[in-house]
Amino acid sequence: MKRVLTAVILIPLVVLALFRAPLWLFALLVLGVALLAAKEYFDIAEATGFRPVRGPGYALLVCMLAFSCVYMYMVGRGSTASWQWYIGYFAGYVVIALSCLLFLSPFILLAAGLTRDPLSMALPGAASSFLLLPYIGLPLASMPIMRGSGNDALFLLFLMLLVWCGDIAAYYIGRTIGRHKLAPRISPGKTWEGAIASVVGAVVVGVLLFHHVNPIAAAFRSAHLLKPTSDFASPNSKSSVAFGLAPPWLVALFAVCVNVAAQLGDLVESALKRGAGMKDSGTLLPGHGGVLDRIDALLFALPVGLLFYLFGMSRYFEPVVIR
Repeated sequence: MKRVLTAVILIPLVVLALFRAPLWLFALLVLGVALLAAKEYFDIAEATGFRPVRGPGYALLVCMLAFSCVYMYMVGRGSTASWQWYIGYFAGYVVIALSCLLFLSPFILLAAGLTRDPLSMALPGAASSFLLLPYIGLPLASMPIMRGSGNDALFLLFLMLLVWCGDIAAYYIGRTIGRHKLAPRISPGKTWEGAIASVVGAVVVGVLLFHHVNPIAAAFRSAHLLKPTSDFASPNSKSSVAFGLAPPWLVALFAVCVNVAAQLGDLVESALKRGAGMKDSGTLLPGHGGVLDRIDALLFALPVGLLFYLFGMSRYFEPVVIR
């Protein structure tokens, strides 16, 4: 009951944050989730026997999310012709700054790790702290980038739905007919039957979502969550505005890749907890455990979604005028 009640409360809040929150507020919310997940990750690392460098790790995480938000703000302002040249110029510098941050972070954490006593904990402490950035920082930093405008938020919502629906299919099918263990040493409850059902469920849901993207968008516009079509068409035009439909094969490929990555992310977090002798990463969410327990699959799915977004799928969420 607690699990269902928590989900009923959280899902509407996530939808409102995706579609209604301004970019700065959305970035702050993502940062809050990132810091809570980072705290739970550090707790797991300490329970495993490491001594992570928490302070610099948190600071680097904040910088990564800040660079992501600034980049998207500049890209948004760059759509205005008078701003386009120099906003794009400075956005490039933000990307360079983020790259430098990733390059320098191991050295920063190693220097901070020298304060550890005994010194034998300097290297494992710095290494476990650095893992925070690619494991939690980069995936969550991609959310402001994929969220972009209100229409791109629909893509991000679809990605989340693929992860959630795949997880639900794996849970119920695995409990009902699951016989063959997927990874008994890591997570004894997961089965191959559940994993296959998760992939199939994600593909079915993905094809349905992308095929009916225009009715879904219309419903969101009616709820004032998306921009009205009048914002994209000329006031005197009789043309209609709609999203283009992604090819089914591309949607199926997208769903499979996202689902496999999500299942791998779930297994990775289970392995970390099992190695630390922990059942849940935290107790913040009743019936769900900690924040990291809820976003473990999403952490691996988000980078996959970002690749698809950057290499073509974003155009299916740009309104097209139909005459």
